[in-house]
Amino acid sequence: MLIQTIETRPTTEGVAGAPAADRLIEGNPLFTSWLQAQAKGNVEVGVWEATPGTYKSIKGEAFEFCHILEGVAEITPDGSDQTATYRAGDNFVLNPGFTGRWKTIETIRKIFVVVR
Repeated sequence: MLIQTIETRPTTEGVAGAPAADRLIEGNPLFTSWLQAQAKGNVEVGVWEATPGTYKSIKGEAFEFCHILEGVAEITPDGSDQTATYRAGDNFVLNPGFTGRWKTIETIRKIFVVVR
């Protein structure tokens, strides 16, 4: 298929998850992911949702573009005292090598594009 619509409210069951115990900072955030497209094994596109809580985010070698559909999150890079707040309609990129704190304030839903 050469064109695909990304469903922002998928009706299928997503893949459930949570941060690894060594990454959990506060609360009990739960994740749900709906992978909707892949290309050559190194590009993934889908929708991700997280409930409130704080955890350590580590991108490794991945590049991730995010478009926030709903909710509120604060992201603070390691070694920085500057926190960025993202809400519905906002977009941002987490570059390869990013590490920091992700705090979901209100359940968040985003479209993601990950390139490895």
